[in-house]
Amino acid sequence: MRQMIIIGSGPAGYTAAIYAARAELEPLLIASSVEAGGELMNTTEVENFPGFPEGIMGPDLMDKMRLQAERFGTEVVYDDVTEVDLTGNVKRVTLGSGTVHEALSVVVTTGSAYRKLGIADEDRLSGYGVSWCATCDGAFFRKRIVAVVGGGDSAMEEATFLTRFADKVYVLHRRDTLRASKIMQQRAFDNPKIEFLWNSEVAAIHGEELVTGITVRDTVTGAEREVELTGLFIAVGNDPRVHLFHGQLDLTEEGTLAVEGRSSRTNLPGVFAAGDVIDPTYRQAVTAAASGTVAALDAEHFLASLPGEVLRPAIGHVEPGSAPVSGSTVDTDGELVGQN
Repeated sequence: MRQMIIIGSGPAGYTAAIYAARAELEPLLIASSVEAGGELMNTTEVENFPGFPEGIMGPDLMDKMRLQAERFGTEVVYDDVTEVDLTGNVKRVTLGSGTVHEALSVVVTTGSAYRKLGIADEDRLSGYGVSWCATCDGAFFRKRIVAVVGGGDSAMEEATFLTRFADKVYVLHRRDTLRASKIMQQRAFDNPKIEFLWNSEVAAIHGEELVTGITVRDTVTGAEREVELTGLFIAVGNDPRVHLFHGQLDLTEEGTLAVEGRSSRTNLPGVFAAGDVIDPTYRQAVTAAASGTVAALDAEHFLASLPGEVLRPAIGHVEPGSAPVSGSTVDTDGELVGQN
């Protein structure tokens, strides 16, 4: 039995783990077996995370977060969660290995996945000209030619933002009208650096080590042509990773996990959520980290409110029915008040 399990290992998960571990909650953090560290593991240089004036590589940032969480006592397991039962007072989390972990609280930080085009070389050139985040990577394309794929608000925001750096921004959309709000459309239409390629889709991405261009296919005629550019920004939406929680946790209209106001509390007592899985708007590493802080504090307050007989088996994550870890005492409100 644990006091806390954290599902997910991005900035939100590791930050929640740092706070929880410093509170001596001895969290278990379950990182993916293949995607540990989240989306930043696919990012080259991160220049907008506070505290790194010279920038830092995405994988290095996540490794530092992991080491900090482990320093304070977080246990990290590299496996995939295959099933959860969050409805009872004791939460059950099943891993791909078949191991079942139990805890009194769970923090969900499973993040979201950018939708991909599903074409050859998209993954190979990710971080080498192919990007899903203009805010993260736009500054690397000063005085370059880039393209944005998409027709919604996100695509218009990406394109408009990129004009701060790039000399020219193509916007490729499969139809001849946009889905974006009128104000976002007009902002893009009025920008002289933006050129729209209507009824267009990316048929191929070119480049050996870096993106050098794309093949654009007309969705009406099928005709193809080559466009030279050095950056391709894909803004066709993202999908919160919520499939494990269907039927247990409430969702918002955007498909993210629903939480109460500015808190991390979900509809189930003892279950909290943080990071991109609750954020359809900002999706930045720093906002995810802040959200992880909120979740850890909310979970800590929840655990402190539990009766002593409920909390006691989870202290020191011993088996139910065993005594608390040597040297610890629990008051009548279930709060750990002393440990040698």
